[in-house]
Amino acid sequence: MKLRIWLAGLFAVVLVVAGCSSKKGGQAGGSGKEPITVWSLEKEPDRLQATQKIVSQFTQATGIKVTLSGIDEDQLPKLVTSASAADKLPDVLQLPVALAQSYADQQIIDPSAANEVVDRLGRDTFSQRALKLVDFDGKTAAVPSDGWGQLLLYRKDLFAAAGLPEPRTYADVTAAATKLNTDDVAGFVGATIAGDAFTQQTFEHLALANGCEMVGPDGKVALDSPQCVTSFAFYDDLIRNHSVKGSQDVDTTRATYFAGKAAMTIWSSFILDELADLRDDAAPSCPQCADDPLFLANNTGIVTALQGPDGTEPAQFGEVQSWAVLVDANADAATRFVEFMLSDGYPQFLSSAPEGKFPTRSGTPDAPTEYVDLWRTIPAGVDRKVPLAEIYPPPVLDALAGSLGTFRRWGITEGQGALVGATLGELPVPQAIAAMTSGEVDPADAAQEATASVSELQDSLR
Repeated sequence: MKLRIWLAGLFAVVLVVAGCSSKKGGQAGGSGKEPITVWSLEKEPDRLQATQKIVSQFTQATGIKVTLSGIDEDQLPKLVTSASAADKLPDVLQLPVALAQSYADQQIIDPSAANEVVDRLGRDTFSQRALKLVDFDGKTAAVPSDGWGQLLLYRKDLFAAAGLPEPRTYADVTAAATKLNTDDVAGFVGATIAGDAFTQQTFEHLALANGCEMVGPDGKVALDSPQCVTSFAFYDDLIRNHSVKGSQDVDTTRATYFAGKAAMTIWSSFILDELADLRDDAAPSCPQCADDPLFLANNTGIVTALQGPDGTEPAQFGEVQSWAVLVDANADAATRFVEFMLSDGYPQFLSSAPEGKFPTRSGTPDAPTEYVDLWRTIPAGVDRKVPLAEIYPPPVLDALAGSLGTFRRWGITEGQGALVGATLGELPVPQAIAAMTSGEVDPADAAQEATASVSELQDSLR
């Protein structure tokens, strides 16, 4: 199986690299009409098709031809390395926030081009938190396009029956998980798989709430700090004492919650259309859902930012996707493409998956809330499409739209983007989580193991 996976990954690298045009070398300025190559993280067929339609509109409007390739985010670092070695990098690259600083530092992407686009569109029209997350030495490494956040989902009906408050703190979550955990319903389900980035995203969401940072002010790895040890212990208690048996991942946590077998879970905002029975391959299956497909959507509460006992303010794990112009790109055509994706093509881009695309650009200078207002009305879903505003009440949509302001990430604002990218490749934190929740080590040892592993990665980057 591992060999097949490795070969599949290698084959994907060969296909993508073979399909890309070569670097532009001395043609960085260009006439603005040369064809460009774009790599997009919208690899799902429906989203890639939606992006291709926007690309066609761009070509029709500008005369610039675009070759679009859908890229698996997990394969992106390998693809960039291979394409760089073959001198076949694209002109424009969509990338997650963790790679923006790293690629700017390696001089793969051009912060000056990104700054030019942001300034032309209006810096004040962008989420300031999103801009901060892609900052590199005072410049915008890439142009933030959209974001999604981790959410704590909880059963409002079960909480109300038990007289429990909305779970906004560690203490709230622990009390609810303890009281609601029964033979039939787990108090909480969360990811524990060692080799899955979703495990890190889930734990990081909780750790940030308690002021646990991957790297301290001195630049050293700090996952064994008191705040982090408390976070490890908090998660260990939830999983070992108030959850289901066995390892859990992105699919099992959703399936357990959808079956009505969990009072709480942590998942990304991409779950919102599925929760509302808009996707057949991931539909709610609780007993009440047979007669009322919207039962779970109507009885699920959503908390964005949480706070732990050592946290100074509520925080939330959030991902920001951005468009970057590469250093050797046809700069004029590439910047025009990125600007189009954040202006004329932006509404259609957001519409491909509004539940997971919170607009990082709220509007235009003349209409400051145009895109945020539009986002609320865009139909979500795959097999059935309904605007989120017809399913979820205004306070929920307000919280989702405003969650960009509470987005945090380990290491990014401390200038440790390269380290963060390396940890997402090696996944030392999920390995420590798996060892802890299976009973191999206690929370303090898990924190120390994570610190040692991440420190090794940090040393290897120097």
